[in-house]
Formats: sequence, structure tokens, C-alpha cells
Amino acid sequence: MSKIHLMSHLVAGYPSDELAFTAASALVAGGADILEIQLPFSDPCADGPAIQQACTQVLSRSYKTADGLAFIQRLHQAFPSITIYLMSYASLVYTPGVEVFCKKAAQAGVKGMIIPDLPFDCDEGLTKACIANGMENIPVVAPSMTKERLHSLAYAGFSHIYAALRTGITGSDTVIDDSTLTFLSQVSEGGSKIYGGFGIKDGTQAKALASSVEAIVAGSVFVRLITEYQNDQKKLYDAVLQKTKELTNQA
Repeated sequence: MSKIHLMSHLVAGYPSDELAFTAASALVAGGADILEIQLPFSDPCADGPAIQQACTQVLSRSYKTADGLAFIQRLHQAFPSITIYLMSYASLVYTPGVEVFCKKAAQAGVKGMIIPDLPFDCDEGLTKACIANGMENIPVVAPSMTKERLHSLAYAGFSHIYAALRTGITGSDTVIDDSTLTFLSQVSEGGSKIYGGFGIKDGTQAKALASSVEAIVAGSVFVRLITEYQNDQKKLYDAVLQKTKELTNQA
């Protein structure tokens, strides 16, 4: 099997901007294709314990949306060839105004927005604002979506769709089985390319999933490594680098 495409998830500013940048550098060196950068949020609906804890720690420093965008801009300047997506929740996008937020995100180097609690068919103008600013809106779908809405989303014309491989929150164990692959086939039947994640943490899962998606998505596994090695920058870099190579089939 050739290299597996990877979208890697990081929380901006966790545990510090410098260490988050170290982790991002290791991800890029290890072969990550996309950096999905989450703006810390106080009440996430999709994030598991590892990411929730990371967000809480960053917010305790009075970290602002502007700080997260500045971090993204730094990544974009350091790695201009790497695609950066911004992941957040509706409140942070809607409060300043969707158009205003999208303009600032695009100026920072963001190429796509992933906002789980803004549904594709009720997105407060997110898709339109993304297009106006040279970005794309990447809607999120889960197996709990009705067949009717899933069909509507599949044929709605999005370039990419983020498929959560199971219901619930991130970070728990995910089994890649026939039902998972059937779900992914349904999501992609309208021609959208699929990013598949939620609970991907090892090479075996990545290989089972790779042929059915444009890229696998992994997040909590990296946040846990950052937490474990946050007191040793070199070990943090090496651990993230090795895990990235494992997930992209280059270990």
C-alpha cells in the first residue's frame, strides 16, 4: 500500500503556541497532508476528554480567537504548501458575523472550515461566505443522520465531506467494519471526496480505512501524545513524528 493521506487535528495553543508549533512541524515532517487546527472552545459537542482538556487548559490563559488565527497564520507562513483547515463551533463563527470571521480566517491562510454544529442545510451563510473568501465549507456527517438527509448532503455539491465514523465524541475506540464502509460509500455517492475520522489511532485502522476516503483524520491520538510529552520538546516532536509515519504507512 502507498502513502496514506492524513488530516491531523491540533488544538491551537496547546499546551503553548511554541509546543503546538513543534507538534505541527512533526506532523508535516511525518507526512501529514492537512493540518486541521481547532480554536479552543469552552463547550464542545463533538470532542472527547483529551481535546476537551486541551481546550480548557488553553482557555485558562485567556486565549482568544485572534490568538488562534495568529497561530494559524504562523503555520501558513512556515508551511505554505500544507493545506490548513479551521475547526470550530458555531458560536465563535456567528458572534463576530459569519462573513467577518471567514474573511479573517482566509487572511490567516485557512482553506476550509469545519463547523460541526452548523448543519449543511442550515449553515447561517457559512458556505456562501467561504466561497466568497476562497475557502470551502466541509460539512460533518455521522451515521445517525437519516437516510433522507444523508442523501441530500451527498448530492449537495460539496467538494469534501467530513464523515464521523460513529456517533458520540472523539477519542473513543472505533472499529472499521462493513457497516463503516457502507456508510462511507453512501456519503460519497454524490461525488464528494470524504475525510473519515473519529477514534483513528493506529496504522491498522488507517489501512482499513484508506481506500474508502480521500484522507483519514486523526486528532485525539496526537493530543494525547502532546499531553504526555509536553515537558520534553524533543520527545514530543519524535513521538508525533513516529505516529504520523505510522498512520501514513511510512513507519
